[in-house]
Amino acid sequence: MSNMSALNSVHNFYLTTYAPKTNSPFDTHKKSELRNVYNSIVKLNKESPLYILDSSATTREFAVGMKENARGLKNTIASLGGMEEEDLLNKKTAFSSDKSIATATFVGELSEGEEAPTLELSVEALAKPQVNMGRFLPGSEPVGLFPDTYSFDVHINDLNYEFQFKIREGDTNLDVQERLARLINNANIGLNASVQSSETDSDSAYLRIASDATGLKDGSSTQFLLSEDHSSKASGAIGYLGIDYMTQGASNARFTVNGEAVSTASNNFTIGKMYEVTLQGTGAEGTSTKIGLKTDVESLQENLNTLVRGYNDFLRVASEYTVSHPGSNRLVGEMSSLTRHYAEGLTGSGISINLDGSLELNPEAFRSSVAEGDASRNLSAVKDFTQSLLRKTDQVSLNPMEYARKTIVAYKNPGKNFASPYITSAYSGMLFNSYC
Repeated sequence: MSNMSALNSVHNFYLTTYAPKTNSPFDTHKKSELRNVYNSIVKLNKESPLYILDSSATTREFAVGMKENARGLKNTIASLGGMEEEDLLNKKTAFSSDKSIATATFVGELSEGEEAPTLELSVEALAKPQVNMGRFLPGSEPVGLFPDTYSFDVHINDLNYEFQFKIREGDTNLDVQERLARLINNANIGLNASVQSSETDSDSAYLRIASDATGLKDGSSTQFLLSEDHSSKASGAIGYLGIDYMTQGASNARFTVNGEAVSTASNNFTIGKMYEVTLQGTGAEGTSTKIGLKTDVESLQENLNTLVRGYNDFLRVASEYTVSHPGSNRLVGEMSSLTRHYAEGLTGSGISINLDGSLELNPEAFRSSVAEGDASRNLSAVKDFTQSLLRKTDQVSLNPMEYARKTIVAYKNPGKNFASPYITSAYSGMLFNSYC
Protein backbone atom coordinates (compact mmCIF):
# COMPACT_ATOMS: atom_id res chain seq x y z
CA MET A 1 0.00 0.00 0.00
CA SER A 2 1.43 3.40 -0.94
CA ASN A 3 1.95 6.14 1.64
CA MET A 4 -0.91 8.19 0.15
CA SER A 5 -3.25 5.19 0.24
CA ALA A 6 -2.30 4.54 3.87
CA LEU A 7 -2.98 8.16 4.81
CA ASN A 8 -6.35 8.03 3.06
CA SER A 9 -7.26 4.90 5.03
CA VAL A 10 -6.25 6.54 8.31
CA HIS A 11 -8.20 9.72 7.54
CA ASN A 12 -11.32 7.80 6.51
CA PHE A 13 -11.11 5.70 9.67
CA TYR A 14 -10.79 8.69 11.94
CA LEU A 15 -13.65 10.55 10.26
CA THR A 16 -16.08 7.64 10.50
CA THR A 17 -15.00 6.79 14.06
CA TYR A 18 -14.89 10.20 15.72
CA ALA A 19 -16.83 12.66 13.60
CA PRO A 20 -19.71 12.80 11.15
CA LYS A 21 -18.38 12.41 7.64
CA THR A 22 -19.74 15.12 5.37
CA ASN A 23 -18.88 16.10 1.85
CA SER A 24 -18.61 19.79 1.10
CA PRO A 25 -17.24 21.77 -1.85
CA PHE A 26 -15.59 24.01 0.74
CA ASP A 27 -13.24 21.18 1.74
CA THR A 28 -11.26 21.77 -1.46
CA HIS A 29 -8.67 24.52 -1.35
CA LYS A 30 -6.39 26.56 -3.57
CA LYS A 31 -2.62 26.25 -3.24
CA SER A 32 -2.49 29.72 -1.67
CA GLU A 33 -4.96 28.67 1.03
CA LEU A 34 -2.97 25.53 1.83
CA ARG A 35 0.19 27.63 1.95
CA ASN A 36 -1.44 29.94 4.49
CA VAL A 37 -2.42 26.95 6.62
CA TYR A 38 1.14 25.63 6.45
CA ASN A 39 2.61 29.01 7.45
CA SER A 40 0.16 29.24 10.36
CA ILE A 41 1.20 25.77 11.57
CA VAL A 42 4.89 26.70 11.39
CA LYS A 43 4.26 29.87 13.41
CA LEU A 44 2.15 27.98 15.94
CA ASN A 45 4.80 25.29 16.46
CA LYS A 46 7.56 27.86 16.73
CA GLU A 47 5.88 29.70 19.60
CA SER A 48 4.21 26.78 21.38
CA PRO A 49 5.51 25.65 24.81
CA LEU A 50 6.49 22.03 25.33
CA TYR A 51 3.72 19.85 26.71
CA ILE A 52 3.10 16.44 28.15
CA LEU A 53 -0.08 15.47 26.33
CA ASP A 54 -2.76 13.12 27.58
CA SER A 55 -2.90 10.47 24.83
CA SER A 56 -5.94 8.58 26.14
CA ALA A 57 -8.75 7.50 23.84
CA THR A 58 -11.09 10.15 25.28
CA THR A 59 -8.56 12.89 24.51
CA ARG A 60 -8.17 11.62 20.96
CA GLU A 61 -11.94 11.65 20.57
CA PHE A 62 -12.13 15.18 21.96
CA ALA A 63 -9.38 16.60 19.74
CA VAL A 64 -10.64 15.01 16.54
CA GLY A 65 -14.27 15.76 17.36
CA MET A 66 -13.64 19.45 18.05
CA LYS A 67 -11.54 19.86 14.93
CA GLU A 68 -14.18 18.27 12.70
CA ASN A 69 -17.06 20.14 14.31
CA ALA A 70 -15.20 23.43 13.86
CA ARG A 71 -14.77 22.48 10.21
CA GLY A 72 -18.48 21.70 10.04
CA LEU A 73 -19.45 25.13 11.40
CA LYS A 74 -17.08 26.81 8.96
CA ASN A 75 -18.62 24.91 6.05
CA THR A 76 -22.10 25.84 7.26
CA ILE A 77 -21.16 29.52 7.22
CA ALA A 78 -19.47 29.20 3.83
CA SER A 79 -22.59 27.54 2.39
CA LEU A 80 -24.59 30.72 3.11
CA GLY A 81 -22.98 32.62 0.24
CA GLY A 82 -19.24 32.28 0.69
CA MET A 83 -16.54 33.37 3.13
CA GLU A 84 -15.81 36.78 1.63
CA GLU A 85 -17.30 39.65 3.63
CA GLU A 86 -19.53 40.90 0.81
CA ASP A 87 -20.90 37.39 0.17
CA LEU A 88 -21.72 36.39 3.76
CA LEU A 89 -25.38 35.45 4.30
CA ASN A 90 -26.27 36.41 0.71
CA LYS A 91 -27.22 32.94 -0.48
CA LYS A 92 -30.47 32.74 -2.44
CA THR A 93 -32.90 30.16 -1.07
CA ALA A 94 -35.16 27.96 -3.16
CA PHE A 95 -38.68 26.91 -2.23
CA SER A 96 -40.87 23.94 -3.08
CA SER A 97 -44.61 24.43 -2.76
CA ASP A 98 -45.08 20.75 -1.81
CA LYS A 99 -42.10 19.25 0.05
CA SER A 100 -43.76 15.84 0.15
CA ILE A 101 -43.12 15.68 -3.62
CA ALA A 102 -39.68 17.33 -3.85
CA THR A 103 -37.29 19.63 -2.00
CA ALA A 104 -34.95 22.07 -3.73
CA THR A 105 -31.74 24.01 -3.12
CA PHE A 106 -30.54 26.91 -5.25
CA VAL A 107 -27.04 26.15 -6.57
CA GLY A 108 -26.78 28.59 -9.46
CA GLU A 109 -25.44 32.10 -9.87
CA LEU A 110 -27.48 35.06 -11.06
CA SER A 111 -26.03 38.07 -12.80
CA GLU A 112 -27.32 41.59 -12.13
CA GLY A 113 -31.00 41.80 -13.04
CA GLU A 114 -31.28 38.10 -13.92
CA GLU A 115 -34.14 36.08 -12.48
CA ALA A 116 -34.19 32.35 -11.82
CA PRO A 117 -36.98 30.43 -13.57
CA THR A 118 -39.92 28.92 -11.69
CA LEU A 119 -40.45 25.23 -12.47
CA GLU A 120 -43.44 22.95 -12.17
CA LEU A 121 -42.49 19.36 -11.33
CA SER A 122 -44.73 16.30 -11.29
CA VAL A 123 -43.38 12.90 -10.14
CA GLU A 124 -44.61 9.64 -11.64
CA ALA A 125 -42.15 7.27 -9.91
CA LEU A 126 -39.13 7.49 -7.59
CA ALA A 127 -35.80 5.86 -8.41
CA LYS A 128 -35.40 2.61 -6.47
CA PRO A 129 -32.44 0.43 -5.43
CA GLN A 130 -32.09 -3.27 -6.16
CA VAL A 131 -33.11 -5.50 -3.25
CA ASN A 132 -32.28 -9.21 -2.84
CA MET A 133 -34.11 -11.12 -0.14
CA GLY A 134 -32.78 -14.48 1.08
CA ARG A 135 -34.68 -17.50 2.40
CA PHE A 136 -36.35 -17.52 5.80
CA LEU A 137 -34.23 -19.82 7.99
CA PRO A 138 -34.71 -20.92 11.62
CA GLY A 139 -32.14 -18.77 13.42
CA SER A 140 -31.39 -21.12 16.29
CA GLU A 141 -30.94 -24.26 14.17
CA PRO A 142 -27.49 -25.45 13.01
CA VAL A 143 -26.54 -24.20 9.57
CA GLY A 144 -27.19 -26.75 6.82
CA LEU A 145 -23.70 -26.43 5.29
CA PHE A 146 -20.55 -28.40 6.11
CA PRO A 147 -17.87 -26.55 8.11
CA ASP A 148 -15.50 -25.07 5.53
CA THR A 149 -14.33 -21.81 3.96
CA TYR A 150 -16.90 -20.57 1.46
CA SER A 151 -16.72 -17.83 -1.15
CA PHE A 152 -18.85 -16.06 -3.72
CA ASP A 153 -18.42 -13.16 -6.14
CA VAL A 154 -20.26 -9.85 -6.26
CA HIS A 155 -20.35 -7.89 -9.51
CA ILE A 156 -21.14 -4.21 -8.92
CA ASN A 157 -20.16 -0.96 -10.66
CA ASP A 158 -18.31 -2.94 -13.36
CA LEU A 159 -16.04 -4.49 -10.71
CA ASN A 160 -15.87 -7.99 -9.22
CA TYR A 161 -15.33 -8.65 -5.51
CA GLU A 162 -14.75 -12.02 -3.87
CA PHE A 163 -16.12 -12.59 -0.38
CA GLN A 164 -14.73 -15.40 1.77
CA PHE A 165 -16.10 -16.53 5.10
CA LYS A 166 -15.87 -19.56 7.38
CA ILE A 167 -18.58 -21.81 8.68
CA ARG A 168 -17.54 -23.51 11.90
CA GLU A 169 -18.85 -26.54 13.72
CA GLY A 170 -21.87 -25.50 15.80
CA ASP A 171 -22.67 -22.32 13.84
CA THR A 172 -26.37 -21.53 13.60
CA ASN A 173 -28.20 -20.01 10.64
CA LEU A 174 -28.35 -16.67 12.48
CA ASP A 175 -24.59 -16.77 13.15
CA VAL A 176 -23.87 -17.12 9.42
CA GLN A 177 -26.44 -14.50 8.36
CA GLU A 178 -25.04 -11.93 10.80
CA ARG A 179 -21.44 -12.78 9.84
CA LEU A 180 -22.19 -12.23 6.17
CA ALA A 181 -24.07 -8.98 6.85
CA ARG A 182 -21.02 -7.59 8.70
CA LEU A 183 -18.68 -8.80 5.95
CA ILE A 184 -20.70 -7.09 3.21
CA ASN A 185 -21.22 -3.84 5.11
CA ASN A 186 -17.57 -3.53 6.15
CA ALA A 187 -16.46 -4.00 2.55
CA ASN A 188 -18.06 -0.65 1.68
CA ILE A 189 -18.65 -1.48 -2.00
CA GLY A 190 -22.10 0.09 -2.32
CA LEU A 191 -24.21 -2.62 -0.70
CA ASN A 192 -26.13 -2.62 2.55
CA ALA A 193 -26.90 -5.96 4.24
CA SER A 194 -29.14 -6.64 7.22
CA VAL A 195 -30.74 -9.61 8.96
CA GLN A 196 -34.53 -9.26 9.03
CA SER A 197 -36.74 -11.23 11.40
CA SER A 198 -40.06 -12.75 10.41
CA GLU A 199 -43.17 -10.92 11.62
CA THR A 200 -44.89 -14.22 12.47
CA ASP A 201 -41.96 -16.31 13.76
CA SER A 202 -39.39 -14.62 16.00
CA ASP A 203 -36.86 -17.43 15.39
CA SER A 204 -37.04 -17.13 11.60
CA ALA A 205 -34.92 -14.58 9.72
CA TYR A 206 -33.54 -13.80 6.26
CA LEU A 207 -30.56 -11.89 4.88
CA ARG A 208 -31.52 -8.74 2.95
CA ILE A 209 -29.02 -7.12 0.56
CA ALA A 210 -29.77 -3.77 -1.10
CA SER A 211 -27.75 -1.47 -3.34
CA ASP A 212 -26.94 2.00 -2.04
CA ALA A 213 -27.40 3.42 -5.53
CA THR A 214 -30.73 3.65 -7.30
CA GLY A 215 -31.66 3.34 -10.97
CA LEU A 216 -29.87 1.62 -13.82
CA LYS A 217 -27.13 2.55 -16.24
CA ASP A 218 -27.92 2.33 -19.94
CA GLY A 219 -27.80 -1.30 -21.04
CA SER A 220 -27.79 -2.68 -17.48
CA SER A 221 -30.51 -4.81 -15.96
CA THR A 222 -29.12 -5.06 -12.41
CA GLN A 223 -27.21 -2.97 -9.87
CA PHE A 224 -25.35 -6.01 -8.55
CA LEU A 225 -25.10 -9.74 -9.21
CA LEU A 226 -24.11 -12.58 -6.86
CA SER A 227 -22.42 -15.64 -8.34
CA GLU A 228 -20.43 -18.75 -7.41
CA ASP A 229 -19.39 -19.61 -11.00
CA HIS A 230 -15.72 -18.84 -10.26
CA SER A 231 -15.65 -19.52 -6.53
CA SER A 232 -12.11 -20.17 -5.23
CA LYS A 233 -13.44 -21.86 -2.08
CA ALA A 234 -16.40 -24.08 -1.26
CA SER A 235 -19.67 -23.14 -2.94
CA GLY A 236 -23.32 -23.59 -2.05
CA ALA A 237 -23.79 -20.69 0.40
CA ILE A 238 -25.72 -18.53 -2.08
CA GLY A 239 -28.22 -21.29 -2.83
CA TYR A 240 -28.63 -22.21 0.81
CA LEU A 241 -29.18 -18.61 1.96
CA GLY A 242 -31.16 -17.69 -1.18
CA ILE A 243 -29.53 -14.27 -1.45
CA ASP A 244 -29.43 -14.32 -5.26
CA TYR A 245 -33.22 -13.87 -5.38
CA MET A 246 -34.11 -10.34 -6.49
CA THR A 247 -37.33 -9.08 -4.91
CA GLN A 248 -37.05 -5.51 -6.24
CA GLY A 249 -35.25 -4.49 -9.38
CA ALA A 250 -33.52 -1.11 -9.58
CA SER A 251 -35.50 1.46 -11.52
CA ASN A 252 -35.13 5.08 -12.63
CA ALA A 253 -37.11 8.06 -11.45
CA ARG A 254 -39.74 9.32 -13.90
CA PHE A 255 -41.09 12.87 -13.69
CA THR A 256 -41.97 15.94 -15.76
CA VAL A 257 -40.46 19.43 -15.62
CA ASN A 258 -42.78 22.08 -17.07
CA GLY A 259 -44.57 19.27 -18.91
CA GLU A 260 -41.41 17.69 -20.39
CA ALA A 261 -40.83 14.02 -19.48
CA VAL A 262 -37.49 13.26 -17.78
CA SER A 263 -35.90 10.09 -16.38
CA THR A 264 -32.90 9.92 -14.01
CA ALA A 265 -31.11 7.10 -12.18
CA SER A 266 -31.13 9.06 -8.92
CA ASN A 267 -33.73 10.90 -6.88
CA ASN A 268 -31.22 13.73 -6.48
CA PHE A 269 -30.26 15.78 -9.55
CA THR A 270 -29.65 19.31 -10.85
CA ILE A 271 -31.97 21.18 -13.19
CA GLY A 272 -30.50 23.80 -15.49
CA LYS A 273 -27.49 24.41 -13.22
CA MET A 274 -29.90 26.37 -11.03
CA TYR A 275 -31.68 23.98 -8.68
CA GLU A 276 -30.55 20.84 -6.90
CA VAL A 277 -33.72 18.80 -6.50
CA THR A 278 -34.41 15.76 -4.31
CA LEU A 279 -37.55 13.79 -5.06
CA GLN A 280 -39.48 12.76 -1.94
CA GLY A 281 -42.67 11.13 -3.24
CA THR A 282 -45.20 10.96 -6.05
CA GLY A 283 -48.01 12.79 -4.28
CA ALA A 284 -51.65 12.30 -5.21
CA GLU A 285 -52.43 11.61 -8.85
CA GLY A 286 -52.28 14.76 -10.92
CA THR A 287 -50.51 16.84 -8.26
CA SER A 288 -47.30 18.79 -8.80
CA THR A 289 -44.98 21.14 -6.95
CA LYS A 290 -43.66 24.54 -7.95
CA ILE A 291 -39.94 25.25 -7.47
CA GLY A 292 -38.50 28.75 -7.47
CA LEU A 293 -36.60 31.34 -5.45
CA LYS A 294 -37.76 32.88 -2.19
CA THR A 295 -37.68 36.65 -1.80
CA ASP A 296 -34.48 38.27 -0.50
CA VAL A 297 -36.04 38.73 2.95
CA GLU A 298 -37.15 35.09 3.11
CA SER A 299 -33.71 33.95 1.93
CA LEU A 300 -31.98 36.06 4.58
CA GLN A 301 -34.25 34.64 7.29
CA GLU A 302 -33.44 31.10 6.13
CA ASN A 303 -29.71 31.93 6.14
CA LEU A 304 -29.92 33.28 9.69
CA ASN A 305 -31.80 30.14 10.76
CA THR A 306 -29.02 27.99 9.27
CA LEU A 307 -26.34 30.10 10.97
CA VAL A 308 -28.10 29.77 14.35
CA ARG A 309 -28.46 25.99 13.96
CA GLY A 310 -24.81 25.60 12.99
CA TYR A 311 -23.63 27.70 15.95
CA ASN A 312 -25.88 25.82 18.40
CA ASP A 313 -24.68 22.44 17.10
CA PHE A 314 -21.05 23.47 17.60
CA LEU A 315 -21.77 24.80 21.11
CA ARG A 316 -23.69 21.63 22.02
CA VAL A 317 -20.78 19.38 21.00
CA ALA A 318 -18.28 21.54 22.91
CA SER A 319 -20.51 21.47 26.00
CA GLU A 320 -20.65 17.66 25.95
CA TYR A 321 -16.92 17.55 26.75
CA THR A 322 -16.91 20.01 29.67
CA VAL A 323 -16.87 17.24 32.32
CA SER A 324 -14.16 15.04 30.79
CA HIS A 325 -12.09 17.91 29.34
CA PRO A 326 -12.09 21.13 31.39
CA GLY A 327 -10.46 22.94 28.49
CA SER A 328 -13.77 22.70 26.70
CA ASN A 329 -15.23 25.04 29.35
CA ARG A 330 -12.79 27.66 28.14
CA LEU A 331 -13.91 27.19 24.54
CA VAL A 332 -17.58 27.47 25.54
CA GLY A 333 -16.72 30.62 27.50
CA GLU A 334 -14.90 32.12 24.52
CA MET A 335 -17.90 31.45 22.28
CA SER A 336 -20.24 33.06 24.85
CA SER A 337 -17.98 36.14 25.09
CA LEU A 338 -18.03 36.41 21.32
CA THR A 339 -21.83 36.39 21.15
CA ARG A 340 -22.14 38.91 24.00
CA HIS A 341 -19.81 41.28 22.14
CA TYR A 342 -22.25 41.35 19.21
CA ALA A 343 -25.41 41.05 21.35
CA GLU A 344 -26.88 44.40 20.30
CA GLY A 345 -26.68 43.67 16.56
CA LEU A 346 -27.86 40.09 17.01
CA THR A 347 -30.86 41.18 19.09
CA GLY A 348 -31.69 43.87 16.55
CA SER A 349 -31.93 41.17 13.88
CA GLY A 350 -34.24 39.05 16.01
CA ILE A 351 -31.53 36.70 17.35
CA SER A 352 -31.69 36.29 21.12
CA ILE A 353 -29.03 34.77 23.38
CA ASN A 354 -30.36 32.10 25.75
CA LEU A 355 -29.06 31.48 29.27
CA ASP A 356 -27.08 28.43 28.10
CA GLY A 357 -25.33 30.54 25.43
CA SER A 358 -27.30 29.13 22.51
CA LEU A 359 -28.94 31.41 19.94
CA GLU A 360 -32.56 31.59 18.84
CA LEU A 361 -34.07 33.45 15.88
CA ASN A 362 -37.46 35.07 16.41
CA PRO A 363 -39.09 35.37 12.93
CA GLU A 364 -41.50 38.11 14.06
CA ALA A 365 -38.68 40.22 15.53
CA PHE A 366 -36.64 39.71 12.35
CA ARG A 367 -39.49 40.82 10.09
CA SER A 368 -40.15 43.78 12.38
CA SER A 369 -36.50 44.82 12.02
CA VAL A 370 -36.85 44.69 8.24
CA ALA A 371 -40.11 46.66 8.29
CA GLU A 372 -38.60 49.39 10.47
CA GLY A 373 -35.63 49.79 8.12
CA ASP A 374 -33.01 48.62 10.65
CA ALA A 375 -32.10 45.45 8.75
CA SER A 376 -29.05 46.90 6.98
CA ARG A 377 -27.39 48.20 10.17
CA ASN A 378 -28.17 45.07 12.16
CA LEU A 379 -27.12 42.78 9.32
CA SER A 380 -23.71 44.47 9.28
CA ALA A 381 -23.28 43.52 12.93
CA VAL A 382 -24.41 39.94 12.22
CA LYS A 383 -21.85 39.74 9.40
CA ASP A 384 -19.13 40.94 11.79
CA PHE A 385 -20.24 38.22 14.24
CA THR A 386 -20.08 35.64 11.43
CA GLN A 387 -16.57 36.78 10.47
CA SER A 388 -15.49 36.34 14.09
CA LEU A 389 -16.99 32.84 14.07
CA LEU A 390 -14.94 32.01 10.97
CA ARG A 391 -11.74 33.15 12.70
CA LYS A 392 -12.59 31.06 15.77
CA THR A 393 -13.30 27.94 13.69
CA ASP A 394 -9.95 28.42 11.92
CA GLN A 395 -8.22 28.62 15.30
CA VAL A 396 -9.91 25.47 16.64
CA SER A 397 -9.33 23.55 13.40
CA LEU A 398 -5.67 24.53 13.31
CA ASN A 399 -4.94 23.58 16.91
CA PRO A 400 -7.62 21.54 18.71
CA MET A 401 -4.91 20.52 21.21
CA GLU A 402 -5.19 24.01 22.67
CA TYR A 403 -8.24 22.81 24.59
CA ALA A 404 -7.12 19.23 25.31
CA ARG A 405 -5.70 17.99 28.62
CA LYS A 406 -1.96 18.70 28.82
CA THR A 407 0.77 19.74 31.22
CA ILE A 408 3.24 22.49 30.33
CA VAL A 409 6.83 21.30 30.72
CA ALA A 410 8.78 24.33 29.53
CA TYR A 411 8.31 27.63 27.75
CA LYS A 412 10.50 28.43 24.76
CA ASN A 413 12.92 31.34 24.73
CA PRO A 414 10.99 34.26 23.14
CA GLY A 415 12.41 35.49 19.87
CA LYS A 416 15.02 32.74 19.56
CA ASN A 417 12.91 29.77 18.54
CA PHE A 418 13.03 27.37 15.64
CA ALA A 419 10.02 25.88 13.92
CA SER A 420 9.27 22.32 15.01
CA PRO A 421 6.51 19.88 14.11
CA TYR A 422 5.75 19.19 17.78
CA ILE A 423 2.05 20.05 18.03
CA THR A 424 1.01 18.78 14.60
CA SER A 425 2.99 15.57 14.93
CA ALA A 426 1.33 14.90 18.30
CA TYR A 427 -2.11 15.38 16.77
CA SER A 428 -1.26 13.22 13.72
CA GLY A 429 0.15 10.56 16.03
CA MET A 430 -3.21 10.36 17.74
CA LEU A 431 -4.82 9.53 14.42
CA PHE A 432 -2.34 6.74 13.71
CA ASN A 433 -2.60 5.39 17.27
CA SER A 434 -6.34 5.07 16.77
CA TYR A 435 -5.92 3.35 13.43
CA CYS A 436 -3.10 0.90 14.13
